[in-house]
Amino acid sequence: QVQLVESGGGLVQAGGSLRLSCAASGRTFSSYHMGWFRQAPGKEREFVAAISWSGGNTYYADSVKGRFTISRDNAKNTVWLQMNSLKPEDTAVYYCAARPPYYSDYQALSEYEYWGQGTQVTVSS
Repeated sequence: QVQLVESGGGLVQAGGSLRLSCAASGRTFSSYHMGWFRQAPGKEREFVAAISWSGGNTYYADSVKGRFTISRDNAKNTVWLQMNSLKPEDTAVYYCAARPPYYSDYQALSEYEYWGQGTQVTVSS
């Protein structure tokens, strides 16, 4: 069992930065791959970034590549999403999620077993 709690969202101007945190509880956090997803009003939840259980592999949606960075510290049971050069189209509720290691499609929502409650990110133009 893994419980996830996101924080760090807020209101920022276009071009600004935010750092989202996802604190996990549970002894098995280090065995899970982790991902960040987002959902804008009226849109489906979409993949943003993912990181392997060891932190050795990272993946990004094309829309955020070069601007966002995902990282994790298994000793702190935490995963982060550093978001730079934010755009109004990045406005959404951001969710972190945990995926068991035996799944391979890091973009597939269905493969993520645990989800946080989400944190709102609003980017003004």
